[in-house]
Amino acid sequence: MTDIAALKQEKQELIDKMLVMQKKFIDYEHEHGVSGKDYWASKEGLLANYRENYMKMANRVVDLAHQIVGSSRL
Repeated sequence: MTDIAALKQEKQELIDKMLVMQKKFIDYEHEHGVSGKDYWASKEGLLANYRENYMKMANRVVDLAHQIVGSSRL
């Protein structure tokens, strides 16, 4: 596998994980509701570190996309 293929594979795996996270979040929100406090400061369950983990993955996806095409973030 080439470096580019490996980067594309990692990017797709992260996107797939993010989509699963989004679906779980939406389902949870529909069942329980989500307050701002839950979203920003939850220490347990689905929402614990949700925002931070999702942001890390999203940033990695952007970085991978730049690597794949040979550009960089400003």
